[in-house]
Amino acid sequence: MISGINPPHISFTTIANDDDIRQVLALQQANLSTQVSPDVATTQGFVTVQHNFELLKKMNEAIPQVIAKDGDRLAGYALVMLPTFQDLIPVLKPMFILFDSLSFNNKNISNYSYYVMGQICVAEGYRGAGIFDGMYLQHRELYGGKFDLVITEIASRNTRSIRAHQRVGFQTIHTFKDETDLWEIVAWDWK
Repeated sequence: MISGINPPHISFTTIANDDDIRQVLALQQANLSTQVSPDVATTQGFVTVQHNFELLKKMNEAIPQVIAKDGDRLAGYALVMLPTFQDLIPVLKPMFILFDSLSFNNKNISNYSYYVMGQICVAEGYRGAGIFDGMYLQHRELYGGKFDLVITEIASRNTRSIRAHQRVGFQTIHTFKDETDLWEIVAWDWK
């Protein structure tokens, strides 16, 4: 479970302005699977989906997006993707369809109040300092009373992300292979 680590110089908050959005997009761009070397992808992880400014702004208006800041500098982000946004990122539509076909604890996912961890990323230089756990702790603090479940999919080759998600409480509920990768669907039960 989450350790509650909170590095003293890091604040866990939500996107407050356009500069925060631009910093999230820059960090995302630097960590896309297409931008990092295979060695970095294996040891440090990667992200697969690229957002644009308008979409991220809409997502933040619908539900505040969690970020970690070191003063004015972004240390990490953890994006909420509500099911209502599934049509805005076409590459994610199959993921939402699959989620709704699965069950967790003998109950169909679509019968839970849930959101998708749309993407989580910690900036280089901040990794291993509790930022990942701190952002998830912030998620639970902000949204634990509103949602039963957080669910996401992680490329099986992204072993650092899988281990980190398991550490905070996610469990694998399904695996599948598509044309791009082998994926693990993980869920964190908040009830």
